[in-house]
Amino acid sequence: MEDDQDSTTEFELPQLPEISGQALEESDQFSATDAQLNLEPVHNVVVKIQAVLGKTKVNVGELMRMRSGDVIDLDRRAGEPIDVWVNNRLIARGEVVLTDGLLGVALTEMVRQVN
Repeated sequence: MEDDQDSTTEFELPQLPEISGQALEESDQFSATDAQLNLEPVHNVVVKIQAVLGKTKVNVGELMRMRSGDVIDLDRRAGEPIDVWVNNRLIARGEVVLTDGLLGVALTEMVRQVN
């Protein structure tokens, strides 16, 4: 696995025009494309993506006794969706796929988080 050091990228959000709720209601011209154009400066910000097959807990003694060839049982069954995390936030679930000899994740469900 890659080095888990957190790197912080500093950037300034672009100045966005203020739009009142009334102005939004009056304008049926505003679209998702307009919002994407205003966010252009953040498109190059790098995020960390993790695809988690499953989890388990072991005590230190068990961990120290592990050797090559040992099997670690996870909390998921074969064929169940895996979790996709972006910057430590669950954003989707998917299935493991093989593309050109590399593992990948085909997203099957986007997860809506309540803050």
